[in-house]
Amino acid sequence: MCGIVGWIDWKRDLSSERATIEAMTKTLYWRGPDQQAVWVSPTAAIGHRRLIVIDPDGGVQPMVYEESRGRVVLAYNGEIYNFQELRQELQSLGHRFKTRSDTEVVLRGYLQWGEELPKKLNGIFAFAVWDERNRELLLVRDHLGVKPLFYAQIGESVFFASEMKALFAHPDINPEVDAEGLAELFVMGVRTPGHAVYRGIKEVLPGQLIRFTQRGKQESIYWELQSKPHTDDLKTTYLHIRELLRDTVKRQLVADMPVVSLLSGGLDSSGIAAIAAEEYRKQGKEPLRTFSVDFVNSERDFKENLMHRSLDTPWVKRVSEHAKTDHQLVIFNDEDLIQHLSISYRARDLPGSGNMDTSLYLLFKEMKKSATVALSGESADEVFGGYIWFHMKEMVEADTFPWAAVISHQDEPFSYLSEEMKKAIRPEEHIRTRYLEALQKVPRLDGEEKEEARMREVLYLNQKYFLLMLLERKDRMSMATGLEVRVPFCDYRLVEYVWNIPWKMKCVDEIEKGILRRAFADVLPHDVLYRRKSPYPSTYSPTYLQLIRDRLSAILNDAHSPLLPLVSTSKLRDFLKGIQGQEVSFQLLSFIERLIQIDSWMREYKVKVVL
Repeated sequence: MCGIVGWIDWKRDLSSERATIEAMTKTLYWRGPDQQAVWVSPTAAIGHRRLIVIDPDGGVQPMVYEESRGRVVLAYNGEIYNFQELRQELQSLGHRFKTRSDTEVVLRGYLQWGEELPKKLNGIFAFAVWDERNRELLLVRDHLGVKPLFYAQIGESVFFASEMKALFAHPDINPEVDAEGLAELFVMGVRTPGHAVYRGIKEVLPGQLIRFTQRGKQESIYWELQSKPHTDDLKTTYLHIRELLRDTVKRQLVADMPVVSLLSGGLDSSGIAAIAAEEYRKQGKEPLRTFSVDFVNSERDFKENLMHRSLDTPWVKRVSEHAKTDHQLVIFNDEDLIQHLSISYRARDLPGSGNMDTSLYLLFKEMKKSATVALSGESADEVFGGYIWFHMKEMVEADTFPWAAVISHQDEPFSYLSEEMKKAIRPEEHIRTRYLEALQKVPRLDGEEKEEARMREVLYLNQKYFLLMLLERKDRMSMATGLEVRVPFCDYRLVEYVWNIPWKMKCVDEIEKGILRRAFADVLPHDVLYRRKSPYPSTYSPTYLQLIRDRLSAILNDAHSPLLPLVSTSKLRDFLKGIQGQEVSFQLLSFIERLIQIDSWMREYKVKVVL
């Protein structure tokens, strides 16, 4: 994994801007702590930070191809899992390779296939190609949006970067937020795809290719979900899922650096870890190393609820022993979480998910001591329909984003906002507009029954909205430690296939993700196979709640806080008084943590509100 950044200007001479592009590139240090390089020409300045995973000597970037008509320059972030097959195909077409890297496969693939290249790639990637021959820039993002890519246009200039902090290192780009950005921040919870909150900055969509020339930009989608009848029977279906997952995990274990796996004891990570451990044994390697997270006094503090049904650690032990992994449990206390709360918005460049971000970052930091690459079970719930809002009638039928009924903070939505803010962002109108826009994009299947059609909508909303939030979290927290995390459930072949499996078949055996449980039946014990869904853990410590409660109270008493004009301080003070002795919940913690992070983020980034 790496970080990329660039600046293209068709009129201004950028030859003397090496120091600027170097400064922008340096902000991405943790995405690529192993190397930094820049390439500068009169029209283009491109930077790259490298995290070495494959071909340490040969994968240096920006990678340049020279011919008489001009140079083609690639800045690439990601991993291509079918690069060996593509390399062979390109060799048969006459290409001669100088390295073993997948980077050169991407570069030569562009030379051979041009804008058709992304359709041939299986991987997680975001890359930029500056083609001097045509004086054009291409920005491309992977099918599901695992890797990030942002851009901004100012006059004749186009800027791009893996993270927005690199854009802000340019003197012409400032962190400003308008009413729409504030609505995305306070109302949505899950950002609208393509919207980056900051005014003037956009995000390349998953499966999108954007071509910039002096005449403007052209956007195209090279991959999208397509609805069609599913004709395979039940057994054929789960066996095909099993085959796809085995092939995907095997491909994603390829690296010149150590690979480990996350293991929560839940279905998704357990199945991935079990397949990976089995593959390691076949290859005669040492046992797969696995990692999980827990909190001090979790047994004392934990309260079963709709989201979290059981503690992970006993199940982790069960799976590790069954799969014969070398497991490490990483435990954090309240001080660990509170001291690192700021890492969330610094890594994301936006307020994040509080202690769930913090603990994930600290877990990745510990994993980085042993490895450069890790596997994760992320996205199975979005692809197969695992969350409670897929299975509770009132949530499925809610005429809004289905998770809104769970991820809510108060009985009166948006009541904590100031009256000025409510007038500026019109929260109910904003979320309603975004929801209806999303429904318009759902690929329909003619003749589908009403229930199946609604579940297709719910799955689409989760894959196009909720999943992007989780992938952003995974990418930023892992890359903030220089660790690459791969997500087998985001293999587009698997996502395409599962998309058209009827909902009733997905829930075979009358349990969420029933079809996936059958697919994993050959690698997991029965009790683990049928453990009910329990998402990534959050702390339930009353001490932690008190610490963040006190911090928010101090913010409300600070006349200089940039948060104050945006919220109703009186209602928030009443809210804080009312939670004394209240049972700790994920929703309660996340609400307080987000307000704290908005305050800190606005101060540190010097965010200017433009209404």
